[in-house]
Amino acid sequence: EIKRWDPMDFLTLEFDGFSNEETINFIRHAEIKHCRVAMAAFVGYIVQSTGFHFPFPIDLAGDSYPTMLSPPEQWDALPFMGKVQIISLVGFLELFSEGAGTHYMKGGRPGEFPNFSDHPEWIPHPVPLNLFDPFGFSKSASAETKATGLVKELNNGRLAMVGILGFLSEQKLEGSVPLLKGIVAPYAGEPMAPF
Repeated sequence: EIKRWDPMDFLTLEFDGFSNEETINFIRHAEIKHCRVAMAAFVGYIVQSTGFHFPFPIDLAGDSYPTMLSPPEQWDALPFMGKVQIISLVGFLELFSEGAGTHYMKGGRPGEFPNFSDHPEWIPHPVPLNLFDPFGFSKSASAETKATGLVKELNNGRLAMVGILGFLSEQKLEGSVPLLKGIVAPYAGEPMAPF
């Protein structure tokens, strides 16, 4: 048996109407998903902070790109319909991951994202690349290699969660993250309000 650090006794939980295995798969899937989002957010924050951006204005009616804005200010500068499109895409990906393929609480693997090409009933036109492993690099990897990769992904994702929250904390309250003081621009808005 594998020894696990579980101070809050999560390994014995059973959510209402679900078995212990289904509950653990739910928690593991949520952790993997949040790790992936945090890694994308952390990298995106750094890329946006260094001035990399699309070569066109974010508001197509505008004539300039606000390059000197911090990442949360860039989000605030997006037109309302741009935000709606981004949130709609994320919502579709969430629905697709929950509805296509074998669900992680019903025998599927936590963290596995279904292939677009396997579910034409969800996507009416061909999609050349899948979201997870678009070029098939891990297709022939051994189970041991995949398990090692998942541990690395979880560890990097946990650190990315700390990192992105550190950036946002320092922006809202100067000096809250001493290592970032003077590096991260202050932000007067509300980082947890999408609109």
